[in-house]
Order: sequence, then structure tokens, then C-alpha cells
Amino acid sequence: MTYHFIGIKGTGMAALACILHDEKKEVAGSDIEKYIFTEDGLRSRGIPIYPFDPANIHDHDTVIIGLSFDRSNPEVAAAMDNPTVKTYYYNEYLGILLKRYNSICVAGTHGKSTTTGILGQVLSHFGKTGFLIGDGHGYMPKNADNFVLESCEFQRHFLAYSPDYAIITNIELDHVDYYKDMDDYLDAFQSFIHQIKKKAVIFGDDPYLKDLDYKVPCVTYGLNEGNDYRAINVEMGSYGMHFDCVYDNDKSIHVELPEVGIPFLQDALGCFALCHEIGMEASDIVEGLKEYQGIARRFVVEEVKDSVCIDDYAHHPTAIRYMIDAARKKYPGKKMVALYKPDRYSRLQYFLDEFAESLNTADQVCLCDFPKNAKREDDTITVTIQDLLDRCPNSILLDIDQKSAEALKEMAPAVYVFMSSKDIYLLTDMLKEIL
Repeated sequence: MTYHFIGIKGTGMAALACILHDEKKEVAGSDIEKYIFTEDGLRSRGIPIYPFDPANIHDHDTVIIGLSFDRSNPEVAAAMDNPTVKTYYYNEYLGILLKRYNSICVAGTHGKSTTTGILGQVLSHFGKTGFLIGDGHGYMPKNADNFVLESCEFQRHFLAYSPDYAIITNIELDHVDYYKDMDDYLDAFQSFIHQIKKKAVIFGDDPYLKDLDYKVPCVTYGLNEGNDYRAINVEMGSYGMHFDCVYDNDKSIHVELPEVGIPFLQDALGCFALCHEIGMEASDIVEGLKEYQGIARRFVVEEVKDSVCIDDYAHHPTAIRYMIDAARKKYPGKKMVALYKPDRYSRLQYFLDEFAESLNTADQVCLCDFPKNAKREDDTITVTIQDLLDRCPNSILLDIDQKSAEALKEMAPAVYVFMSSKDIYLLTDMLKEIL
């Protein structure tokens, strides 16, 4: 029996396919032929990737369907119409998989991927740990004890999960093409919180999280007084960050990490809290934090001659602002070039002024237009890339091509911060080749 993935190059789908392969299951999948970075882990495992074709569906297969697909895809229709085939949407199958392990979900508007990556590293010092990160990476060791899952709130998909433990990193309105307003968004998180079975670990400085209802014990982390786990004496610079973590009321341990930025500090602190709550020694947690090597498309830094290229998944105004701030802390005094490619029309229209304010904290703003397959969600969505260009003085419009890479080269030496959930990383690669 084969586990066949429809849309196997999706970030979560690729990670889940890798996990099932690690569990010694026969795995295959289908997708578009265009290269996507998530396929690297699939190909390294020898997982076959086919073009979409209903002939890929065989009797008695288990078919896992990507969340952006429906019966209009011929493979989906073939799978659903075959009575011998078991079909699951991506999040439905993950909800089943979680039950086999000591499960930890990481939810929140920002920081899910990084927090999941850190947890996967640190918890490996405590027991065999598998993880699924929304950067296409999934791993499951033999006889694993723990499973850490990045859990996205988009269209309430995370309500398929009932984890033993959860970290909730923050709440800020997003996915405005689906959620009606902040109350609707909070309602989704409240429903998820009620599904946690043992303990919740939440960012205590968040304006919303502490006011939600918890049916299990809840501990907090943050920088403000009153949190159960608190970072004090924080210092950041080109060397990274130093801080003291205060826990158990009066205990303290010093932490030194090579990363910079308030978001990473918060994510590391949340991981410390969760790991300590499930029984890890503080010193072992700190050692695990030091070993963290980063994940794909999350503040990936490459120094090329006298310039720096940073690739990141940031696609929300808050994430962009924090990303540029972190780059300035890491490389003080250098010219900062911010590059952004929007993904959803509704997100840009709703947060248009906020996007401009965040991008304008850089010295130079460069924009790419929406992907050609991006669709306006409804007739009220009228925003164009020109609206954002008009709000960013001296900004320029680029494409993902050699001409644009040459234009960026003329700005060197600089720190180039490439930000998008789409394929802007291809332009990063072009620039690195000619710097």
C-alpha cells in the first residue's frame, strides 16, 4: 500500500511525506514540475514525484490531499471515487498521527516555524523527537517519544489537532480573506486551546492570550514582570544575544545565542518554558538552544564578499518590521535593502499602510509583483503593487530575473533582506551568483 500525496511539494505536505517515509511506509506524490525548495528533502529520501495524473491513484492506496486541492483536481476525484482508497486532507491525517506520540503543537500568528525547529532540537536531548516544520522539513526517528507539530490557524485547520501540550506564541489578526474580524480569529484560538489535553505554554506579554479560557494548567513566558518564565538583562549585537532566564520564582540561568532579534528571543524563551515544564533540566535546555542551526527560509544568512543576503518567509507587516530590525542589530551601520513579494491580495489591501511603514524602516525598498497565479479573493479587493510602491518613497519594482539581480548588485555593499512566502528566494540565488 502506497501513501500518495496530492500536492507533495507543499511545505507541510513535503514534511509529512518525509515523516511517513521515516516510519518505513511506501510514499509517493504528485505536483507541478516547477522546482520548489521543499522537494529537496523528498528527493534526498528517494520519494518519487510525478506530474498530476489520475493514473497515479491505485486501489487500496492511502491518499493525503493538500489543503488547496478539491475535486477539480483529477487525482482528488479519482481517489474519492475509488471505494478501496482511503482519503484524508493534510490536517486530518496529522490529527491521527499525533495520537501515536507525546504531542506538542506550536500555534500562533508569528514564530511557529522557528519555535517548532528549536523545540525539535532541544527535546532531542530529552527523548527521541520527531518534528514537522512549515519549511518542508519533517523527521521521525525510530521509536520516537515526542512529536512537535507546527499548527496553522488558516481556515481553522489546527482544530484537527488535540495535542498533549501546546505553545502559543502570540495572536495578531491574519488571514483576513477567511476570518471576518479579530473576534472570529480569537474564537478559532479559543477552540484550539480547549483541545489541549495536559498543559498550555503561552506568551504572557500578548494582549489577548491571557484573557482566553484554559481548561488545563497554563504557564506564561515573556519579558514583562509576572511571567512564570522571564528574560531579563537582554543584550543584542553583532555577536548575537545574551540574556538571563528567570524561572521557578527565583532561579536563573544565563543564555548566550548567536541569533538576534526580539522574535527569536521570545521563541527561545517559549521553548525553554515548555521543555522545563515537561521535565528537562535547565542546563540541558540551554545546551540544546546553543545547538540550534536554523531552518529553511527563516533568517537564513549568507555573507557574500562585502554584502549580506538574508532570506526569510516574512509576509506580514509585523514580521517584516522585526526582520529588518534584527538585520540592523546583526549588521549595524550597513545599508539595509528590503525586498518583498506579496502573496495574497486581501492581506496587502487590509494591511497596506502597515506594510509600507514596516518596509520603510529599511534604507531602500524593492518590490516584486504578485505571483501570476494569485487571485483576487472578491470584487472588493482592488489593491495593486503600485499602491505599495506609492507609499514607499524611492522604491523600485523588480522581477525575478537577471536584469533585476544586476540592479540589486549596483546597490552593493548592502544587507539585502529578501522577504516573502513565495519564490523570492530565486532572486536571492541570482544575486549571490554575481556579487
